[in-house]
Amino acid sequence: MADPLTICLALGGLILDLGSPTIELRWTHSVQRSQWSEQWQATPDGLVALEATIQGSGAGMDPPDGARRTATGWSWRPDLPPLPSLDLARSDATADWTICRAGRCATVTELAGRPADGEPARLSPCPAQTTDG
Repeated sequence: MADPLTICLALGGLILDLGSPTIELRWTHSVQRSQWSEQWQATPDGLVALEATIQGSGAGMDPPDGARRTATGWSWRPDLPPLPSLDLARSDATADWTICRAGRCATVTELAGRPADGEPARLSPCPAQTTDG
C-alpha cells in the first residue's frame, strides 16, 4: 500500500513536511479584519481545495453563489482545479498565515523559524519518497 501524500511548506531553502495529507490554512483579511480559512488536501494531481469559509463579506471577500450560511459565516467548496502549489505572500505589514493540522495550529513563522520579510512561502504536495526494497 502506498504511503499517503503529505503537504510540504517551502521557504527559501527550507522544505518542511507538515506530516499531514490535509491542512487548514487561516488568515485575517488585511482590510476587513475578517477570518478566512481554507481546507486543502494533497493528491497525486496537486493540492485540492476542499472548503473555504469566511466570517463575513466586504472588501473583496464576498461569498460566491451557492455558499451556505453557517453559525460563523459562509462556507463553500471552491471551484478550482488541482493546483501544483500555493504561494503565500508574506509581509511584516500583515498578520502571518496560520496552518492547522491534526488539531495543532502554528504560524508560518513558527513552523519555519523565519519572520515574514517579503519572501513568499509555498505549499505543495511533498515530493515522492522512494525506498529501496
